Amino acid sequence: MRRAIGLLAAVLTLGAAAPATVHFNQLGFLPDTAKRAIVADPAAAPLPWRVIDAAGQVVAAGRTTVFGNDAASEDHVHQLAFDAVRTPGVYRLEVAGVTSRPFEIVAGLYRPLAGAALNYFYQTRAGIAIEARYAGGRQWARAAGHPHEVAGCFAGSDERGTVWPGCPYTLDVTGGWYDAGDQGKYVVNGGIALWTLQNLYEANRATPPFADGSAALPEAGNGRNDLLDEARWEMRFLLAMQVPDGQRLALPVGRQASGPLRLTTVDAGGMAHQKVADRNWTALPTIPAEDREERLLYPPSTAATLNLAATAAQCARVWKGSDDAFAQRCLAAAARAYAAALRNPQISAAQAFTGSGGYGDDDVADEFYWATAELYAATLLPELARALHAMALHDAPLRGEPGWSSTAALGTITLATATGVPAPERQAARAKLVALADQFIAEKAQSGYGLPYATTRYPWGSNGAILNRGIVLALAARFTGEERYRDAEVDTADYVLGRNPLGQSYVSGFGWMPMTRPHHRFWAHQFDPRLPGPPPGVIGGGPNNTAFADTIAATMRGTCAAMRCWRDDGRAYALNEVAINWNAPLLWVATDLAMPRR
Repeated sequence: MRRAIGLLAAVLTLGAAAPATVHFNQLGFLPDTAKRAIVADPAAAPLPWRVIDAAGQVVAAGRTTVFGNDAASEDHVHQLAFDAVRTPGVYRLEVAGVTSRPFEIVAGLYRPLAGAALNYFYQTRAGIAIEARYAGGRQWARAAGHPHEVAGCFAGSDERGTVWPGCPYTLDVTGGWYDAGDQGKYVVNGGIALWTLQNLYEANRATPPFADGSAALPEAGNGRNDLLDEARWEMRFLLAMQVPDGQRLALPVGRQASGPLRLTTVDAGGMAHQKVADRNWTALPTIPAEDREERLLYPPSTAATLNLAATAAQCARVWKGSDDAFAQRCLAAAARAYAAALRNPQISAAQAFTGSGGYGDDDVADEFYWATAELYAATLLPELARALHAMALHDAPLRGEPGWSSTAALGTITLATATGVPAPERQAARAKLVALADQFIAEKAQSGYGLPYATTRYPWGSNGAILNRGIVLALAARFTGEERYRDAEVDTADYVLGRNPLGQSYVSGFGWMPMTRPHHRFWAHQFDPRLPGPPPGVIGGGPNNTAFADTIAATMRGTCAAMRCWRDDGRAYALNEVAINWNAPLLWVATDLAMPRR
């Protein structure tokens, strides 16, 4: 990783900086995929451009295509492509006399990013000391946060006035990944992040990425795939969040609009607690080992229970044959969780707590579909096939990219890629995913920046949303063999790495203008010079013009175009927080683009 970053720094010294009017992927390009750039310029007529190699020779030339006014950026933009330039080397792009910074065309372009994006998960582990030899330097080493974490349930009044009686047990929930800039650990959100890592392995099972010893992990060399080793750290945490059998808990049933929640005593055995987190918000910064807040389990929810059922069933598949005992443990937990969700289908996540995020989701039809698909793929039981086919989502078209509250596509991806799924089921799932990818590609024509994401409403975590579209596009490329899907996947990587109106790489340590000041309690050099900035390979949330929730974002309300509502500022948690569910699709897409073509 350090060698690759040094090489990039050396490359960047070969030419002068360009104004922030020519935007492209600051890492460069693969030889065999699309090579696109965007020029923000008011000119109504096409502009001349040319690509110049390190010897000063012109290797491609043309004129831009005028897109015109782009609603999401409020730029007047031109588009250009130089796909025919395939020879590895260092180049510059000149547009209307303005010369860009140098960039590379190289086959191994994404390998350093893939490794760094995986290492992010090691560095966000709870319950273990983070060592310099694995983290990339002494500045990122830290003592274990929340070791031997044995937590009891929240008891008392919440901010809504609901009085929670607590529970008669404690759980050892040591380990797992810290969710984001805070030090909460969540089953909802942890679920989609974990699924993404396990799917990256399962979708490439013939030649899985991150062979043993290839990643900077303490488990490297144990004879098991390094990607699975990292995923296991989170899987064990999710397993630990399961309510013991026979426990009856007072929980809210159904949606309740206002006032204190009415609690009903239910058989909660097998459900999953929503999260374990601090009683109160910690200050910014707070080193994990110095967190003095009381750690508490928060009430179980149906959504969290189905996240556990889905990821544990997936775990049973990916570990079968290499650790059969762990696979069986996962499958048993998945079955218990699924049964508990069927028994308690309307337990919403209680939201009126301070000290942690809510991840509330009252519509769990998609989680039921996801969990059913995962369990069916793990067992092929006829009763699960019948349950799956009875669900409206099974035959309905997919809408939008997957996310923590929209998980139906995850189940469809599993049906399309898991070994042993019957051919008719697999082909139907693949057809749904290709149709979804076609929707994304259709949006490119509406985007001045050429993105398979055309909207003027950029949500919280928009970078993660765009990269999750990249996963769907990558799979469509595999299923069809059509280059346009892979090129659209590249568009999503290009965007987060600099092809955007801010000329910003949203990924730390990569590109000439990387994200440097995330909202994070340890990577907080902005607030304490003794603390480090982020290690390479961490992605910020991205532009957000739908929730101006923090003090920095609040100053931007009504003043910024959708793609420009962003600041590299650790106070801006609505814009620049980091999170496991955003780094996971970065890892998936970067790894896919780093792997040999199928």
